[in-house]
Amino acid sequence: MSGFAAEERSSGETKYKGVRRRRWGKWVSEIRVPGSQERLWLGSYSTPEAAAIAHDLAFYCLRRPSSLTALNFPSMLPPYVSPNMSPKSIQRAASDAGMAVDAAHMIRQETSATENVMSVDMGVETEPWDNEHHSSCGSWEKQGEPLSISVDDYLYF
Repeated sequence: MSGFAAEERSSGETKYKGVRRRRWGKWVSEIRVPGSQERLWLGSYSTPEAAAIAHDLAFYCLRRPSSLTALNFPSMLPPYVSPNMSPKSIQRAASDAGMAVDAAHMIRQETSATENVMSVDMGVETEPWDNEHHSSCGSWEKQGEPLSISVDDYLYF
């Protein structure tokens, strides 16, 4: 993942499949259930990455692609995703995965803001987040200290 910056094309659309941006700035995702007119609402998120991960999980469960190249983040797909889940269970798992990414983003922002205030107030220099070494579950580390949040923590089957 290339950070949480809202990377958009010049046309204003997200670069992630199955994700769109509302006029007021939220990122949303939904997917059509194969063989029906039904759409599964996957949620509204603060970041396009969260919406993309929710879409990936639902897409994988509903369509079972032969290749993972159709996914936005193939390495973030939980290993225990079941193909026999009901649409409602898929909706819940996808929403929970997206919320976990948003929660990690919020924790990162709060920690960064706190560190910036501390460095200004106390003259302490802080190190940037180490996004290069994130795990496939969506947890990040700062100087060897793992955050206590993971996509797996939010997936209930």
